[in-house]
Parts: sequence; C-alpha cells; structure tokens
Amino acid sequence: MPLFDTFVQEMKYRVLRETARLEFEDRLTPEAILELPNKIIPEGKPMIRCCIYKERAIIGERIKLAMGSEYEELPVVSVLPIACDECPVDGIQVSAACRGCMAHRCMNACPRDAITIVDHKAHIDKEKCIECGRCMSACPYSAIVKNTRPCVNACKPGAISIDQDNQKAVIDESKCISCGACVYQCPFGAISDKSYILHAIRMIKESQNNTKHKVYAIVAPSIASQYRDVGITAEQACQGILELGFHSVIEAAWGADMVALLEARELAEKEFLTSSCCPAFVNYIHKNFPDLVPHISHNYSPMGQICKCIKEMDPTAKTVFIGPCIAKKTEANDTKASEFVDCVLTFEELQALFDAKDIDLKALPGKPLDNASYYGRIFARVGGLSEAAAQALKEDGVTDEQFKFNPIVCNGIAECKTALFKKSKNLLKENFIEGMACEHGCIGGPACLSHSSKDKTMVDSYGKEAMEKTIKDAVSVLDMNV
Repeated sequence: MPLFDTFVQEMKYRVLRETARLEFEDRLTPEAILELPNKIIPEGKPMIRCCIYKERAIIGERIKLAMGSEYEELPVVSVLPIACDECPVDGIQVSAACRGCMAHRCMNACPRDAITIVDHKAHIDKEKCIECGRCMSACPYSAIVKNTRPCVNACKPGAISIDQDNQKAVIDESKCISCGACVYQCPFGAISDKSYILHAIRMIKESQNNTKHKVYAIVAPSIASQYRDVGITAEQACQGILELGFHSVIEAAWGADMVALLEARELAEKEFLTSSCCPAFVNYIHKNFPDLVPHISHNYSPMGQICKCIKEMDPTAKTVFIGPCIAKKTEANDTKASEFVDCVLTFEELQALFDAKDIDLKALPGKPLDNASYYGRIFARVGGLSEAAAQALKEDGVTDEQFKFNPIVCNGIAECKTALFKKSKNLLKENFIEGMACEHGCIGGPACLSHSSKDKTMVDSYGKEAMEKTIKDAVSVLDMNV
C-alpha cells in the first residue's frame, strides 16, 4: 500500500526528505541546495511537464518552501506560479453532449444573448458571457458545464481567484484562513505550505541530546490513523519520534482534556460560545463575522494549552506540535499561543524526518502513550469536542436545570458559515458552535498521510485504549484546579 494518497504528496515529501537529510548531516550549503533539483529530478523524460528543466525549476521553488523558516516573508500557504499552468480556465462551455435541439432553451435563458446556434450546436461568446449559469440549468441534456479550478472550488472562504492576465491562482491574504484545503486539492501541487522542518531539526541538534534544553513533541491524536494501511502502529510512530532526538512525546489530547474542562466551565458561565480549538475556524470568524469574535472561547487550543503547561513546568523547554493541520502554523506564528509553541510540523514533514534519518518504524517496539482520556483523544474527529464538553459538564456536576448544553456540530467551513450566519441574525437555537474547518475534523486535515474514510473508527478505537477513563483523571496529573 502506498503511504501517500497522491503523487503530489510524494513529490513534496521527497523535497522535504532531501532537505532534512542535508540539514541533519550539516551539508545544507548553497551548492548542495542548487544540486537538489537534479537529484530529485534526474536525467530522463519529464514526468508530467513539458521538460525536465521546468520540473527542476518547480522543485527549486518547493525547496524554498521546505526551507520556510529561512524566508519570513513567505505566507503559510503560497502559490507556486511556475507550477500553476495546467488547469482549464474556460469557465462555462458547451460539451460534446450538446444535441443541437430545437428548443434552444440555453439561448433563451441567457440574459446577455451570449449563446448562438452554429452548425446545430450551441456556441458561447465569452466576451458576452457573465458566468451566471442559467444556460446550465436550462439545458435538458446537461451539456453545458462549468470548469472550476480545483483550488477555487476547495476554497470555501473565497480567498482564491484567477489572475486574468496570466491565468495563475492568486490568494487573497485578507480572506485566507490557512485551512490548507487548496494545498491538498490542487492536482499539480501548485499551492503548498511553508515548512518549519529546518527549525525543528536545529532545535534538536542545538539541544545537545536534550542536555542544553529539552525538545518535546506534542502529537495530535489523529496519528492513530496515519499508518494503518502500511501496518505501523501509533506507538511505533511515537517511538520513531524519540529516535529523531526528541526528549519526550506527549499527547495533544492531554491538552484537549484540559480544554474540555475549561471550555465547558466558560460556556456554563457565559451561556454561549464558539469553540477555539480549530485555528482555521477561529480565523474564519475574525475575517468574516467580526461581531462574533467576543463569543470565541478565551481558552487556548489543545496545542496551545499543553505547550503552556510544558513551558510552565520547564521554562527552557522547546515544543514542537506534530499533526495534520496547516492552520496550526499560523496559530503558532500569529496568536497568543506563539508564546508557548516553538514549531509546528505536519505528518507529511514527520515522515520526511523519519526517512531522512533512515528510521524503520516497523522495526521499532513502540512507545505507548498514556497521557490523555478517551474524551481528549476524540477531539480529532467531528463531534468529539462537543462530546467531551458534555462529559466535562457532567464531571463538574452541572445539571440540565443549571445549564442545558445544546451544541451544533459543524463539519467543514460551509456548515460553520451557516451556523455563524444564523447566530449573527439571532436565529441560532443552539448555545455552542463546534467549528471544524476540515470535513470530518482533524482526521480530514490537508497534511494527513492518508485521507481514508475509516479514520473516525480508528480514532474512536484509539480513544478507548486510553488508560485514563475520565477527563478529571487525565488533568489531575498536572494538578490543575479541578
């Protein structure tokens, strides 16, 4: 079974792996960087582009993103213009299914007289067409179709447009929430995320085997589903993280247990909240529903919460979050969590680190994780946060008579938008919005190795393996005020 869903991920991984290998071996010189495209794309026939020279030029741009910590000016999600040139840009057009029917419903429906019948086929005048889509609805054969670029279609906040001069995708930073949907959906890998893999490696190396400072890996619970298809357990992956040179591997789900308690208490006090766990969802509120910003939970995300606890226990600690989320990179850079989170890596980047160090995960015995409860671990899938909040209220002894918990679970930005719009118009009957920008939750994150539909079952099974059976059992280890 392949480790990655797509060849785009595979190529991205190769760049990350070779860049990481050079850094680990202290060979990341300007000369070595210039030679990398030739190593990754050797002599021979091009794979998909017009020539290997263009493919190498694209690899050069990918290397720049892989060295993202060296380029502060780069946004977290970037378009590689040189790679963005293969998508159809014709918009609405007539397909071969057109029967040249006598009714001419398409022509009659067009408000701009953009459609004529030529040789018994409908023809669209692009200079007149306003892309309203009425002809599409009118055609009885569904012969008129609209080609929407995958990146535009994937971007629910509407941050991506097409430059009319060069037909390249453009990201509007004022609308982008760094959810990364476009990164995974672009068939040519022309949109990618900035990597901090070099920063993580340097923290490990500078720790001098964790004697100068300790480097902690905070692993998202969705790791449970990453290696299922290749026969590697989450415990083996966590052992591999230790082999990379990290001091400890800690569950982000432990932070989720803390957040469940704190957020439930805040909700009972304020009587309405939106969740703060998904940074893309929080960013979406700030950019599209600013009047609702005061209703965002004031608690950290699970990543921020557990990193805060680590730094309080060990002020010299360095923290690296590892998960499926690209938006976490923005959270670590631009929010209050930046005080506690030193670096964010994705599962794609983690795999590149393993292979850069030639770590065979299947040969490792495995490192059990025993920090979090079932409820913290299921934050990884849609509905998990609400289920955990309900449990937290129960453990706190809050009855329905005191406060009746009535959540709405939003699966993806489209559902988030609907719930937030209703709240903005005072039409929402629920008192808690669980917002997940990625469909299915974190297990559907853009930087997962696999996007299998069975991931939810894996996360629930992983949750049931937790040693701690209640939220308070999990957080009491840290002497929180519970």
